[in-house]
Amino acid sequence: MNINYESDVDTSGYLDFDPVPEIEKTVNACVDYLNCEYEVQVNVLITDNDTIHEMNRENRGIDCPTDVLSFPMIDWETPGKCDFSEEDEIFLCDPDSGELILGDIVISIDKVLEQASEYGHSRKRELLFLIAHSMLHLFGFDHEDDEEREEMERMQREILDSIGVTR
Repeated sequence: MNINYESDVDTSGYLDFDPVPEIEKTVNACVDYLNCEYEVQVNVLITDNDTIHEMNRENRGIDCPTDVLSFPMIDWETPGKCDFSEEDEIFLCDPDSGELILGDIVISIDKVLEQASEYGHSRKRELLFLIAHSMLHLFGFDHEDDEEREEMERMQREILDSIGVTR
């Protein structure tokens, strides 16, 4: 697994833990939960409200900051079903590492702080919840209707429970 972590803000004043191993643990839990047999590659950027606001406006036409943006690299036929043909693997996997290139996750540290306070749980739990949520998007899941939303909420809860991250 290859997680390319970057932060364009200093998170040390906001997080009382090293986010990198926690993000790795959560990404691994998502991959395991979905029974994906591939090693994966994910890019994670931690930024601020101003930057994510601009990205949200440019990419989604929504003129406000958001908590997380997901940029999947795979157009999933069936969400989370990692049974690609050898021909598909050529286009979906990194030629050097063989890792499945899932995509990019962008998280606003400002929203992590705000939502952790709003929902009454830790900053760590909020950050990892957003990672799990975004990972499900990278695997093709969405929440366009109530049924999809409930399924994603259940999966997120089960993933976080599997690594001992609870409210």
